[in-house]
Amino acid sequence: MKRFVFPGSFDPITLGHQDIILRALPLCDELIIAVGENSEKKYLFSLEERMKFISKTHGENPKIKIESFEGLTINFCKKVNATALVRGLRNPADFEFEKSIAQMNRRLSGIETLFLLTAADYSYISSSIVREIIRHDGDFSSLVPEAVRIEK
Repeated sequence: MKRFVFPGSFDPITLGHQDIILRALPLCDELIIAVGENSEKKYLFSLEERMKFISKTHGENPKIKIESFEGLTINFCKKVNATALVRGLRNPADFEFEKSIAQMNRRLSGIETLFLLTAADYSYISSSIVREIIRHDGDFSSLVPEAVRIEK
């Protein structure tokens, strides 16, 4: 069974994340969207809210599971018997950052990382930009799935 893990904080989930999720699905038998929780990090949305956004957006798909985790992503991957990690790349800077992590993960566990290029229509979207727009009462509706627009 090809079980992929798509990890992230998803604070909040964006249309860029959704693009990667939809494009990864045909490549695997099961996709676990792994919502990271780090007690040191300040999130705009709680873990429960972030998981609810994802569940409302993708929870009906039988190939998708939504789980939270703490600690190293690679430990979570081992726990769920993942065959690969999925990461989205928006630009060359993302690649340089993600490449080092992928190489370390492979060295420590043998788990491969599959990189998917974000569609051009979404390559400028990041959760951090969306959070800033939300904090300043800007219109973020074209950047996130409907579940996030309804809640905020």
